[in-house]
Amino acid sequence: MKRQNLKQRKVKTDDAPPEQAIASGEAQPDLFDDEVDGESKHTRLTLMEEVLLLGMKDREGYTSFWNDCISSGLRGCMLIELGLRGKIALEDTGMRKRSLASRKVVLKDKADRPCGDVLLDEALRHIRSCPPECVQDWIELLSGETWNPLKMRYQLRNVRERLAKNLVEKGVLTTEKQNFYLFDMTIHPVTDAAVKERVVKKVQDTVLSKWQNETNRIDKRSLALIYMAHASDVLENAFAALSDDDYELAMKRVRDLLDCEPDIECTKQNTNEVLWAVAAAFLK
Repeated sequence: MKRQNLKQRKVKTDDAPPEQAIASGEAQPDLFDDEVDGESKHTRLTLMEEVLLLGMKDREGYTSFWNDCISSGLRGCMLIELGLRGKIALEDTGMRKRSLASRKVVLKDKADRPCGDVLLDEALRHIRSCPPECVQDWIELLSGETWNPLKMRYQLRNVRERLAKNLVEKGVLTTEKQNFYLFDMTIHPVTDAAVKERVVKKVQDTVLSKWQNETNRIDKRSLALIYMAHASDVLENAFAALSDDDYELAMKRVRDLLDCEPDIECTKQNTNEVLWAVAAAFLK
């Protein structure tokens, strides 16, 4: 991504201009640091929302009942989102060479500022209040997959429903009640198909028209979306409309990405260690 394409979004508050709020010492919500001109005029989605949207059935308004991967995948998305926003990083190894899997997650200076997203801020509070853990442990803790009853309090609950409500507030989904004979279920059909189509096209373009042979030349958010959509078992949904030839080429390039060695890729320029640490946790 070229630096000249980057811009900073202006933050507005109800009570005072940003300058006055900063001068008064109020914490300001963080911005998307890598926002692109072409995307800023559209609905801005977090990585978690993009992955959930890929897995959401347009008319039915829910994810597949048989998908047992998306829960941990969404927790991985949160860690990458925090890493891309500069909130968390991996501990420094100094002169020692250590694998991504063995390095602990640490908070950065920007972690003191709220993200402006309830789930991300909640995840940050958990990371702040817990002794340092590695990325794999944090995915399990945030998912509630731990045998330690003292650490169950770090679980993030109702993540899919809360993300769906975020998308409802952004006008992408709507909320309805569906009767399933024995019980009623809240569903969230897609109302703004253009937003989902942009996410689908983003995935397709990453492995087709905008493909780069070196991972560090691929947009970090797009790269993260590929890895986490695969980890959440929703990547195939983005390729459903492709022709046979494009599908084969896209899947070949996805396999190339999955064959990458995260411990090597993270040492290249313009990379994010948290992104590769999360990828490594799901690729092992």
